[in-house]
Amino acid sequence: MTNVLILHSSLGSGHISASKALQEAFARFPQMTVRSEDALEHASPVYRRVVREAYEQLSERLPQLYKAYYEGSDVEDLEKSLDSNLTWAKLERPFFRKLENLVQAANPDVVVCVQQIPSRLLQLVEKQDTVRRPQYVVITDAIAHSTWINYGVSGYFLPNDLGRNFLVQRGVDPALLHVTGIPIRLEIMEQKHKATVRSQLELPPDSRVVTLMGGGLSPKRVHEVVSDLLEYACLDVLVVAAGRNQDLLDAIADLSSHDTVSLRKLGMIDYIDDLIVASDLVITKAGGLITSEILARGTPMILVDPIPGQEEQNADVIAASGAGVQLRLLEMVAPAVGHLLSHPERLADMSEAALSLGRPEAALAIARHIIEHWQQDRQRLASLAPANNS
Repeated sequence: MTNVLILHSSLGSGHISASKALQEAFARFPQMTVRSEDALEHASPVYRRVVREAYEQLSERLPQLYKAYYEGSDVEDLEKSLDSNLTWAKLERPFFRKLENLVQAANPDVVVCVQQIPSRLLQLVEKQDTVRRPQYVVITDAIAHSTWINYGVSGYFLPNDLGRNFLVQRGVDPALLHVTGIPIRLEIMEQKHKATVRSQLELPPDSRVVTLMGGGLSPKRVHEVVSDLLEYACLDVLVVAAGRNQDLLDAIADLSSHDTVSLRKLGMIDYIDDLIVASDLVITKAGGLITSEILARGTPMILVDPIPGQEEQNADVIAASGAGVQLRLLEMVAPAVGHLLSHPERLADMSEAALSLGRPEAALAIARHIIEHWQQDRQRLASLAPANNS
């Protein structure tokens, strides 16, 4: 049996989704034991509360301050960034004694980190262990911030070639860098047909369907976009997927369908992939996981309100590839939707660009690489054992 421990941090839903995808992928291989843990759940309550509140306050309410912090803390010099991350780990370590105990008790053969905090802490945990286990880092942003890079990492898995080249320029060993894509649900590897999915969702087969992923957006700003789209009447069906954002559903409670546009409001659903397949166009933020899922399905995107820093970079990569359009003014969303829907050839080009960038098999590719390299290392060590014993 090969024992794999996946560590993430619950700062945003993307890291959690990526961890779940990897857990499912590893479980498809024989002789695997897989465990996924939220590092913050094994931190002290004070640290957990401060970090979560700081992230939410800065990224959602003070985006420009968050951008200044994000860009200011990105250290270009490799040695300085490695030392900085190690210093942060030493400062954080007293708050993560439970996480150290977890790692030592689980005694995994391989550790996979899907966020920066557990990765940098492992530098210190590994130093006191008698057996050094391989640690891999799965980067969920289009461009890796320097906080992702740590001592002792056996390999990094990246979304795209641009991110790989960026790290090579910073001095990271190219042999450690593997372009696989961001791990997304294995369901997305399954072929689905738009007509079939629309029938299942009771959507008109020949209608113009647009989905707005509003869970991470400001309810007030979503209200403006939905109002404009209903008034502009450039589509047939508008689906607003609010997820856990009940405030969003409350904010658009006064909006309803009219003669030309049907409005559907959804809360928590388990068929978001079907909705992506059924849509001609998706309006969303530029989160690494949701955009990776949309790209893998080849659905064109309109990107709005990215969080300064990593989401802006995600949006830039998608827009530069031709798979999406990035809009800063919400007043432009309705005209852009109208323009794209009236130019099917443009949508077809965007869909092709999305498919070329999307990597639906990313989770399996990562799991396969890690398992193969672990097995090779185990065989190598076994072959050396007789010589060592003699």
